[in-house]
Amino acid sequence: MKLVAILLDGLNYSAWLFLVAVGLTLIYGVMRILNIAHGAFYAIGAYVCASALGLYYSAGLPEAGAFLMMGLSALVAGFVVGLLIERVVLRKLYGQDEVIMVLVTYALFLILSDAVKLTWGVESYYVFQPYAYFGYIEFGNLPYQVYDLLVVGLAIVAGIGLWYWLNRTRTGILMTAVVADREVAAAMGVNVTRIFALTFAIGTVLAAVAGAATAPKIAVTPGIGVEVIILAFAVVVIGGLGSIPGAVVGAIFAGYARAICVHVAPQFELFAIYAVMAVVLAIRPHGLFARAEGRKI
Repeated sequence: MKLVAILLDGLNYSAWLFLVAVGLTLIYGVMRILNIAHGAFYAIGAYVCASALGLYYSAGLPEAGAFLMMGLSALVAGFVVGLLIERVVLRKLYGQDEVIMVLVTYALFLILSDAVKLTWGVESYYVFQPYAYFGYIEFGNLPYQVYDLLVVGLAIVAGIGLWYWLNRTRTGILMTAVVADREVAAAMGVNVTRIFALTFAIGTVLAAVAGAATAPKIAVTPGIGVEVIILAFAVVVIGGLGSIPGAVVGAIFAGYARAICVHVAPQFELFAIYAVMAVVLAIRPHGLFARAEGRKI
């Protein structure tokens, strides 16, 4: 039964890590911005979801519709906040050194974290109803929440949808062209500014969706974005900054490393993901899927 528990917990945690990290790696891959504010977008998604569900349940509406409310609240919050920050702040800084962009997004993280406290206060929010709605199923004698399996399905849908959009739609292909060479793409008539705005909004939406999906499983409290950005950074470093397949593989490696430690050696659980990151970086300093880039002077 321990093996089954490791497989299920590793799968669920890997899916959650992918949802958390994929927006971060998308933004870096297209815009070359290591977005430290990603953790704040995750927290905003969780808080908006908790508030929306609170209003929904207090109105006495059908419980099944709460899942639609979760999705809509995350999409709206992520898209609005992402577009607003891109237009007001980041658009004025394109072309700056990557270190400056890291400092700017770190400042945004601090500002948004305080804005969350000012808006929702410091009390915890609990919206456990969606988590308990589907009950659990048994694998042998091991009960497992159906909601956790739905999170796995959400991660799969997000990954496939992102792949299809990048490889089978005109906008996605233009985005790939911008990744290859933004100057040449601009010279060929691609509106790079619009591509950047859309990319940042989608990355923000993905972070908000991850926060909304997590909200029913945790107490939504100030500071939940801090751990998330650290874990997301570890995942994308393992897979390679800017690589979507790398985010998948990095999430799987990190998720199963943690699951194995939780069930076999709990005292090492806190270090498992970072140990994997250290080993990968020792072998491939740019991550598993990233290509080494020539240094520009």
